Amino acid sequence: MPDVRIILVRPQHPGNIGACARAMKNMGLNRLVLVAPQRFPAEEAVARAAGADDILEAAEVVDDVPAAVAECVFVAATSARDHTIPLPRQDARAAAATLCARAGSGPVGLLFGAERTGLTNEEVDFAHVLVQIPVDPRFASLNLAAAVQILCYEIRCAVHTGEVPARDYPPASQEAFNLFLGHLEKTITDIGFLNERHPRKLMRRLTRLFRRALPDDNELQILRGILSAVENPHPPRK
Repeated sequence: MPDVRIILVRPQHPGNIGACARAMKNMGLNRLVLVAPQRFPAEEAVARAAGADDILEAAEVVDDVPAAVAECVFVAATSARDHTIPLPRQDARAAAATLCARAGSGPVGLLFGAERTGLTNEEVDFAHVLVQIPVDPRFASLNLAAAVQILCYEIRCAVHTGEVPARDYPPASQEAFNLFLGHLEKTITDIGFLNERHPRKLMRRLTRLFRRALPDDNELQILRGILSAVENPHPPRK
């Protein structure tokens, strides 16, 4: 199975964490990341895991989404609602195939939001695509573990049916990409391009633009070289 990291962001109920671990183990996935869980470890999580204790014991607990996706070369976010700045959308089956393909270049992450509130706009900004499970719109709310089970099942099907698109180059890690974004924001602030009234909105749009491009490490270095040249221009050659 590919290195797909199931990332639960601010999970509120330890029982749901255990049920998600069980769903993962059913489908052969074992990398669970918990972002600021309200209660973990907990006996209820172990009880609901029903034999997937090893996944709970190996779960990585981090403070925020940037830490959870730092090593990932590609991130998908699950959400049933629209967001301020739209992302490319895929259904569960297409997203599973995409994740498996990207996992050929390194770890990939699949974000699930808190039970009551889902993912914030800022958390979705770390994703390349938005995953939406095609449910009845009259009752669109899915239990967290059910959503994890559906995506894990589709990932397993994508692996075993071979329906995985090929990759031609490895994209950069989220850590390298975020360093580039920091460099970009500093540069466009220094040259007065960033809109002082809506600085975050412009940066979010630029973030989405560059995420869609899936730059590799070499391309990021080229872009950062251009930014450095803007910051420190050389005099024209005679």
